[in-house]
Amino acid sequence: MMHILAITPGEGMDHPHWERVIASGIDALMIREPGMDARDLLAAARWVRKRAPEVELWVNGRLDVALAAGCGLHAPEAYPRVPPGLLAVSRPVHDPAQVADRVDARQLILSPIHPVPGKGPAWGPGGLHAALEAMPAVPARILALGGITEANAGPLRHPRLHGVALMRSLWAVPDPARAVALMRAAWP
Repeated sequence: MMHILAITPGEGMDHPHWERVIASGIDALMIREPGMDARDLLAAARWVRKRAPEVELWVNGRLDVALAAGCGLHAPEAYPRVPPGLLAVSRPVHDPAQVADRVDARQLILSPIHPVPGKGPAWGPGGLHAALEAMPAVPARILALGGITEANAGPLRHPRLHGVALMRSLWAVPDPARAVALMRAAWP
């Protein structure tokens, strides 16, 4: 089954919008809010935990908040290595060569798959599949990110790919639950 990780868009806490996304049928949420201080991030994480305890929770770039909230940490590109076993760690992969250095991660997010402003050259489905084939075996969940919609998700399917990470596809639509349903239908 397709794993769907929603990533907050960095626009701050909009309770009604966040409520719609966390109730949409997603499997996980990454709070990526660079404008929030630690106190507000922790409050947001606790708010999500209270409303959707079944949704796996990640905090981007704040080890202190992830530990306090009891959730996973997404460690961005230049983030220092987190001691193994401290907490669940998610890492970005912008080049397949990075995988060897990230074997401790519980989750790897490969991007950008489709063109996204400011994110570098897109891998495309063929590039994604080639990267997945060339990667060493890792126990991590592997997700694709970048410009993914229900219209282009199907060709991404691969035995080593567990699902997708979504931002605009969930946050820029009036009905995130419909978007999740269409995404799952596109991934037979």
